[in-house]
Amino acid sequence: MNEAVLFLQALGRVIAASRFYAEDHPARQRAGEDSFERLLRLLEVDAQPRYTILDGEVVYQQRVLSEFRGWEWGRRLERAGIRRIEFDAGASHDEFERFCQEIIGRLGSTPPSALARQFGESHIRFGDIEIEEARPALVEEGPGGERRVGIDAEAAAVRWLYEEVSAGREVPIIEAEIIVRCLAAAMHRDRDMLLPLLELRQFDEYTTTHASNVAVLTMALAEYLGFGPAEVRTLGVSGLLHDIGKTRIPKDVLTKPGKLTPQERVTIETHTTEGARILLGLETSLDVASVVAYEHHLLIDGTGYPALQTSRASHYASQIVHVCDVFDALCTHRPYRAAWTPERAMATIVADTGTSFVPELVEAFQIMIASTGMQRQPMPDDVTG
Repeated sequence: MNEAVLFLQALGRVIAASRFYAEDHPARQRAGEDSFERLLRLLEVDAQPRYTILDGEVVYQQRVLSEFRGWEWGRRLERAGIRRIEFDAGASHDEFERFCQEIIGRLGSTPPSALARQFGESHIRFGDIEIEEARPALVEEGPGGERRVGIDAEAAAVRWLYEEVSAGREVPIIEAEIIVRCLAAAMHRDRDMLLPLLELRQFDEYTTTHASNVAVLTMALAEYLGFGPAEVRTLGVSGLLHDIGKTRIPKDVLTKPGKLTPQERVTIETHTTEGARILLGLETSLDVASVVAYEHHLLIDGTGYPALQTSRASHYASQIVHVCDVFDALCTHRPYRAAWTPERAMATIVADTGTSFVPELVEAFQIMIASTGMQRQPMPDDVTG
């Protein structure tokens, strides 16, 4: 059993002891000392431990800890607004004691103390996750009185996520799920659902804007089709990561303003297989997302790419993302053409129904777009990628 598991088990014993013993009781003090010792051992093997609690799952760094599936304290911590706990090397005994006191106070419905408000400079941090699902000024009003849902933080997070993978680091899947939750919350921040879509300012922003837009469109279509919340989020993550393989494509090929050479076209098309490899290599299961990354350019008539040895139907999730992918791509400025209007893009998709797209999905997508407010907004000034 690794140190990450042993420490969290010890922390659970501290919380449990607080329910039965006074603060100065020997049993509670022993539990605290044991937990701190476990933290020091953990810091010897990992200088920056990080735990995330998401829908009852406990994740250490990027790995789900199966030992804590259904963990009582996980649910309680999440309800108390504690979904992220981080430690730095150098955490002191006093800091750890204050941390335990504050955690116990939160679980006992005690308001955060003045001490907690000074806690940000500590080697121990806890609270909600970086991108919060509910922020102030949820719906802004544009110059013409129109509603505008701000998703600047989400755009920055998508940019950061793709940069992490471009730099050769593992996909930060927990952050991907958080981004999707925040985008879903943004869609429902007013009485009527809005589709907050990012507008391209310059061509090298395409990866960020397109990933965010496809995630939003995919979740909206999934909701319209009657999928439950968990399935909608799964499809949202798949939409967000469908082009993750493009992080392995040279940027000069991705942003080339003119016609691609045959070899460059082949290079671009490898993003589907590269994306599947990236996602399949993660310890966290992303089966649907990896399938979508591989299949989202396959057409229902058997053409498209990657070329299959035996013609077969693609996954339903891939078919959903495919419609959303093409719609947003057509509505976005590209180096080789101007953006199409939504009406023109929809007409093209309708014309290709039965060959490229599943008829029932195209019909549902048309109705969903017609009945939902679609809002294009520029990328924030400080976000590119």
